[in-house]
Amino acid sequence: MPLALLALAVGAFGIGTTEFVMMGLLPDVADDLHISIPSAGHLVSAYALGVVIGAPLLAAVTARMSRRTVLISLMGLFVAGNALSALAPDNGWLLAARFLSGLPHGAFFGVGAVVATNMVAPERKARSVSLMFLGLTVANVAGVPVATLMGQNLGWRATFLGVSAIGLAAIAALALLIPHDHEHTTAQGLRGELAALRSLPVWLSLGTTVAGFGALFSAYSYITPMLTDAAGYAGASVTLLLALFGVGATAGNLLGGRLADHSLRGTLFGGLASLVVVLALFPLLMRTELTAAVAVILLGMAAFATGSPLQLMVMEKAASAPSLASSANQAAFNLANAGGAWIGGLALAAGFGVTSPSLAGAALAVLGLAVAALAYTVDRRRAPAAGRERIVASHVPQETEAVHH
Repeated sequence: MPLALLALAVGAFGIGTTEFVMMGLLPDVADDLHISIPSAGHLVSAYALGVVIGAPLLAAVTARMSRRTVLISLMGLFVAGNALSALAPDNGWLLAARFLSGLPHGAFFGVGAVVATNMVAPERKARSVSLMFLGLTVANVAGVPVATLMGQNLGWRATFLGVSAIGLAAIAALALLIPHDHEHTTAQGLRGELAALRSLPVWLSLGTTVAGFGALFSAYSYITPMLTDAAGYAGASVTLLLALFGVGATAGNLLGGRLADHSLRGTLFGGLASLVVVLALFPLLMRTELTAAVAVILLGMAAFATGSPLQLMVMEKAASAPSLASSANQAAFNLANAGGAWIGGLALAAGFGVTSPSLAGAALAVLGLAVAALAYTVDRRRAPAAGRERIVASHVPQETEAVHH
């Protein structure tokens, strides 16, 4: 694997840290800015909104630029957003800065996935994507806990300055390790780029992402009350358990990347099926501390085993605009975050019990399997037609040549 993947992983580490650290800093931010916890929670939403808007938009408008230049520019925008977050004088400015920080998130992963797959042999594409995502999963193991402790001891502004420093290190790594390239899409304009997203297989792939990762976030958004109220853990132990989730996510990400290079759809179906089983067993596993810890690890493994296959599948279905489609998949991840948390909250509000969000997540994972199966059926039906078109096309030149002779 090329060393350039390390530069992508460093950028992913910084992005993963700033995305998830806000959850642990909400009380400190709320106290410093004299706002309520629910109001501070809007800072999480502002970042997610930036991802959803920025992912396809920035990927489309930068499609004709060198991908190396795009990656460095996106990381520069990331540094600016986090530095402005550290300097924000009030909640309004911090909301705007968090939105700005989220804008480059999806496009960075989208363009980065294309760069990663272009640097390796075809049989190693999924592994190259998983190594880029490694920075994101490791952020949950080390980056978020360390950044949270920094914020709690040095002030929340120090956290965002620290994340800005990670961004600067990523820029240096990208400039040093990513090879110069002059590749760009054909001069088809923004309309042509967006046309690549009109394909039904692309939308089915994006729908699988929304349902599959919505299943994860339906449960993970409420993992703390499950661990404390159902499993009996003290609140102080939750941070360590969330790090265990990161360990599971890292293992699942690497395993999924390796397996997907052998069978893309098989890995996707297997990961989603495993997610159904884990989430369905959550109410039982949350009855003791030991089994609850195992459940947290298994949840991370099952969910993130599907990350690389989903990313590659979307890219393959939109071959004429892989950066745009790949970035749109990152927007789908964040829609899954918001939608999954909302559905899990509905289960709690209905009084079904503290572990009920996991069962709602299991239902979403089943939906993800159904959408993936539909996508597979559509591909099988389209394959014969595509084969006939290739046969007809291959005979046209021969007939023309015969006429000339």
